[in-house]
Amino acid sequence: MVAENTAKNLSITLRVWRQDGPQAVGKFVDYQSKDLSPNMSFLEMLDVVNDDLTLKGEPPIAFAHDCREGICGTCSCTINGQPHGPGKGVATCQVYMRTFRDGDVITVEPFRAAAFPIVKDLITDRSAFDKIQQAGGFITARAGSAPEANALPVPKPDADLAMDAATCIGCGACVAACKNASAMLFVGAKVSHLGILPQGQAERDKRVVAMVDTMDALGFGNCTNQYECSAACPKLISHDFISRMNRDYLAATVRAAFKAVSLGGSGGS
Repeated sequence: MVAENTAKNLSITLRVWRQDGPQAVGKFVDYQSKDLSPNMSFLEMLDVVNDDLTLKGEPPIAFAHDCREGICGTCSCTINGQPHGPGKGVATCQVYMRTFRDGDVITVEPFRAAAFPIVKDLITDRSAFDKIQQAGGFITARAGSAPEANALPVPKPDADLAMDAATCIGCGACVAACKNASAMLFVGAKVSHLGILPQGQAERDKRVVAMVDTMDALGFGNCTNQYECSAACPKLISHDFISRMNRDYLAATVRAAFKAVSLGGSGGS
């Protein structure tokens, strides 16, 4: 459990990674910030530091953010060596300054992975995740008015499991936490949340093969079952989804091989 600072205000040294662009050489730069409210979020603290830098005529720290509610997944930072920082089941925007102590040196840097190239400072290009999802395609579902709710019964355990997988926000903490920069927790969640439901069965084999093959082509590493991914996940997604994805992938490739052999035999006769 993370001990929280109860002091009225605090001062910290922010050691932040500064890099002007993808091809530039980056380095850590220290900034002093004083009289911070312990109730500030980590991103609000960065706002304060940036206000000071702007008043001094210095370039502000570039960092990504959108909802600041732990939903969008864009606030991906590594804080003191931990993806999203201290705490369990939280994104960077949900880390509060009361987590730290007066006088702390806080090191913040972007997620490190070859598939997540740095754009500037703390911002990385995580479009590789978009490409994996796009490779999965769509489901075969009738467009138009909403279907009758009871027309396609879904068992409650299946619905709950699919929703557990669907909570993935695509932040990339699993990749940053993994020593191999593996994206298997992300892909496992995205494959499973459709593969569990009846609506996703028509493209189930095609989906898992396309997404896993795209993941490999984009340069993500392999899983060696260390489980840092699920420990760092802000939505606490279970690594069991990796096993489910592996089973689906194996089954899909075996079925494809048998189909190829069957078609080849039919053509030969």
